[in-house]
Amino acid sequence: MGPVLALTSALFYGISDFTGGLLSRRAHFVQVAAVGQAGGLLFTVVAATVVGSPGVPASIDLAWGALSGIGTGVGMLFLFRGLSRGAMSVVVPISAVCGIAVPVLIGVAALGERPSTLSWLGIVIAVPALWLVAHTGTHAGPALPAAAVDGLIAGIGIAVQYISLSQAGAESGLWPVAAGRVAAILTIVPLLPTAGGARIRRSRHTVPAAAATGAAAALALIAYLLATREQIAVVAVALSSLYPVVPVLLGVTVLRERLIPKQAAGLLAAASAVALLATS
Repeated sequence: MGPVLALTSALFYGISDFTGGLLSRRAHFVQVAAVGQAGGLLFTVVAATVVGSPGVPASIDLAWGALSGIGTGVGMLFLFRGLSRGAMSVVVPISAVCGIAVPVLIGVAALGERPSTLSWLGIVIAVPALWLVAHTGTHAGPALPAAAVDGLIAGIGIAVQYISLSQAGAESGLWPVAAGRVAAILTIVPLLPTAGGARIRRSRHTVPAAAATGAAAALALIAYLLATREQIAVVAVALSSLYPVVPVLLGVTVLRERLIPKQAAGLLAAASAVALLATS
C-alpha cells in the first residue's frame, strides 16, 4: 500500500496546487493560503478523531508535525512570492527538484535509509522529470536571481515538511498532521497585512473552495504520513514529490493549455520513475 498512498498524496497535492493557483487569481494568495490551512486543520482534526490512535500522541510526535507545518508555511510563502514576481518557470522547477533531492539526501546520509537499486534509478529519473514538467520555457528576466533564491528556500521548506512528518511515530495517529496545520497557520497569519488590505471575495464559492483546497492538501499529507509507515521515507518522498505532474495534466485537459515538448518528455520520464519506484 505504500506506493499507492504516496501516489495518492501526489494526486491530492497536485489538485490543491491547481485549484489554489486558480483561486489566487481571484484573491490575494496569502488570504487563500490562510483560509486553506484553516480548512485543512478542520478536516485533519475530524479525520484524526474518526481514525483514532492507540494512545495519547507523544509531545515529540506533535513537535515533528509542527516543524513539518512550519516547512509548509515557509515553502508556500517563498513559492508564491516567486510566482508573484512572474518567475513561475524558475521558482516551480527549482522548488520541485529541491523538494525531492534534499529529503533523499537527508534520508540516506542522516537517517540511514538504503533505497534499492530500482528505487535509486527511479529517483534519478524523477529529478529531471520534475524539472522538465515544471519548466515552461519562459524567462524571468531581471528577477531571475531573486526567483532562484525563492525557489530554493521554497524547496527547503517542502523538504522540511516531508522529512519532519516522516519522523512522527505510528502511535500518534494523524495528530502530527493537525499540529502541522496549526503551525502553518501561525506561520502564514502574520503575513496577512502584506495582502495590502485586499479582501477575499465574499462569493458562494471562493471561501469554501479555498477551504476545500486546504483540505485536499491536508489529505495529501495524511496519505504521505501513512505511506511512510509502509515503506522507507525516501521512496515515499520521491513518489509524493511528483505532484507537479497533476497541475500540468489538469491544465491540458481542463484549461485546454498547450503541452510543450519539454513537458511531454517530463511526463514520460515521470511515468517511468513511478513504475520503478512502485515496483522496487
